[in-house]
Amino acid sequence: MNSLKFKYTQLIKDEAQRLGFSFCGVSKAEFLEEEAPLLERWLKNGMNGKMQYMENYFDMRLDPRKLVDGAKSVISLMLNYYPKEKQTADSHYQISKYAYGRDYHKVLKGKLKQLLQFIQTEIGEVNGRAFVDSAPVLDKAWAKKSGLGWVGKHSNIITKQQGSYFFIAELIVDLELDYDEIPVKDFCGTCTKCIDSCPTNAIVSPQIVDGSKCISYLTIELKEQIPEEYNNKFKNWVFGCDICQDVCPWNR
Repeated sequence: MNSLKFKYTQLIKDEAQRLGFSFCGVSKAEFLEEEAPLLERWLKNGMNGKMQYMENYFDMRLDPRKLVDGAKSVISLMLNYYPKEKQTADSHYQISKYAYGRDYHKVLKGKLKQLLQFIQTEIGEVNGRAFVDSAPVLDKAWAKKSGLGWVGKHSNIITKQQGSYFFIAELIVDLELDYDEIPVKDFCGTCTKCIDSCPTNAIVSPQIVDGSKCISYLTIELKEQIPEEYNNKFKNWVFGCDICQDVCPWNR
């Protein structure tokens, strides 16, 4: 073990915790071999719906070194957003829990900037860039690779400690760190509650969500009239949807 890399990594993780992040993990900045064919197949099958932007920058989505010159490490961070108070099940209109509070892009970007400044102050000249769901980065793939959790059948990252309600962000830096290479075991087992509960059958197979059928896509991303086949299937959801996560035993 390189003692300096370990020291720097621990410094970063301690500061991430101080800034309020729930989890922090580190992985080597490299091409995502496992995800490449999965992403290609997902796009080929039109599961991105009208989100044409998902077809752009294919190589960048898979290789962080194309986003940051000399990138060596991806620091993955997760912040739990499960609210203390939530809408009741019989509310006339339901919005996704992630939209209850302030714009998460601004909240996380501010924390990431503080973390990068801390790294540059404590470690030295480090080049890095913050990413919060606004650039071609496969957040969940990096969170999994960094040992933060496993990918549930609803395709979200799950942890035994806090379930799956997380904002995910990254700092890609040109600093070599101590990598979290031990994958987290999948604890979904034979449970299919998320698949069985989706009103639009958007979870076509474990870990594969057809975005064009997802209520979150239909109520947020789709700028056209919602197809008639989904009439009366929204169960009062008007902005996003949490059904697949609400039924997950790990969120109980």
